[in-house]
Amino acid sequence: MTPKEVLALAKAKDIKIVDLKFCDIHGTWQHFAIPTNELTEGIFTEGLGFDGSSIRGWKGIEASDMLVIPDPNTAFVDPFTKYATLSLICDVEDPLTREPYDRDPRGIAKKAEAYLKTTDAGDTCFCGPEAEFFIFDDVRFGGASNNAFYSVDSNEGIWNTGKEEFPSLGYKIRHKEGYLPVSPNDKLVDIRNEMILTMMELGIDIEREHHEVATAGQAEIDIRFSSLLKCADKMCIYKYVVKNVAYKHGKSATFMPKPLFGDNGSGMHTHISLWKGGKPTFHGDGYAGLSKNALYFIGGLLKHCPAICAISNPTNNSYKRLVPGFEAPVNLAYSARNRSAICRIPTYSPSPKAKRVEFRCPDPAANPYLAFSALLLAGLDGIKNKIDPGSPMDKNLYDLEPEEAALIKTVPESLKGALDALEADHAFLLKGNVFTKDFLDNYIGLKKAEYDAVRLRPHPHEFHMYYDV
Repeated sequence: MTPKEVLALAKAKDIKIVDLKFCDIHGTWQHFAIPTNELTEGIFTEGLGFDGSSIRGWKGIEASDMLVIPDPNTAFVDPFTKYATLSLICDVEDPLTREPYDRDPRGIAKKAEAYLKTTDAGDTCFCGPEAEFFIFDDVRFGGASNNAFYSVDSNEGIWNTGKEEFPSLGYKIRHKEGYLPVSPNDKLVDIRNEMILTMMELGIDIEREHHEVATAGQAEIDIRFSSLLKCADKMCIYKYVVKNVAYKHGKSATFMPKPLFGDNGSGMHTHISLWKGGKPTFHGDGYAGLSKNALYFIGGLLKHCPAICAISNPTNNSYKRLVPGFEAPVNLAYSARNRSAICRIPTYSPSPKAKRVEFRCPDPAANPYLAFSALLLAGLDGIKNKIDPGSPMDKNLYDLEPEEAALIKTVPESLKGALDALEADHAFLLKGNVFTKDFLDNYIGLKKAEYDAVRLRPHPHEFHMYYDV
């Protein structure tokens, strides 16, 4: 879509407001709006100013002026506003140099795509995320120097079997039995369907939706794969739709990886493949029908996985999900069909076009622009340096004998461990100036502050364990 076509769309839809959205380092959309009479072809090149010092982890107040540059290809009519609103996803530039801002996640994804084109490995990276989330009926949390608490609730929650609901009708989902039940156990069918129909209206192709394994409203909606930048844009729209549809129905959706103790957390398994000249490059005559480059790509993912985790699993809460022996894959191994390996090769289809690697570690708290870019760069490093992924592991990695399990490396056990890995192993991210040293230093500093914010606070369960010592 051209700027002229965006203006025509605004006129045809009788748009009153234009909303300018951009993504911060943490993966959260920010926005400001202008009346439609301010929408001109010029803003698509000249941009509009805003205060970058008010965005977490961006400019200092002494250099706060920044520009958003709307991308006309991202225009969509917002389905959640009272007044007719056209939304545009924006890039961020420095107003003095007119260079892309190196802390803008969307700009990093664009550089990752450009860098791929300079290699022999391919010209297009396709990503297909499977994001999971929870839909709750009630959410409360708080804390001070002398207290801390959280509480989430759902009318599906197994803990509510004894609750007086006037009347209580049963049909609660037991822990770890939420995968694919029908109604009345699954009480969120209509809400999930409204979510996917809204996404489809906004141009997002949907593959499926269903209840997920955990009790209390865990859900999954899978979008069809698309090129890296487009997929990251779609994931931002995806989260926006999920949260707003839930809110419309008096519920709250969260992409927090592990909101419940003792049940499955939410992941974002990400399928990734490289194409060149319109043809898939991961199909071959190697293990599981993979090409040499696909195996080298896996080698890069396995080698750099601890560092990638700082970006693909970027919260303290992420590591409540990544626990050995539980549902999330933590073993640095690859296998066909095997969901206990961190790199899985799906075998649903024999078509060369379907050949891909599923990286099962990420969670939906990740910034999609950063996570997809990091995965691509790790894989390209594997191809460039012909990193051998070793032998596949075609067995349940959760049932290995202790001696065998000890030989397999795992993901870091904490956000601190992942950040330490990123500090030690980040040269692959600097290739093509995709990530910069400034970005990574700033990112690590922000995330270390998050780690300390949790580390320094007493945990409620510590009182249960230690108060009477």
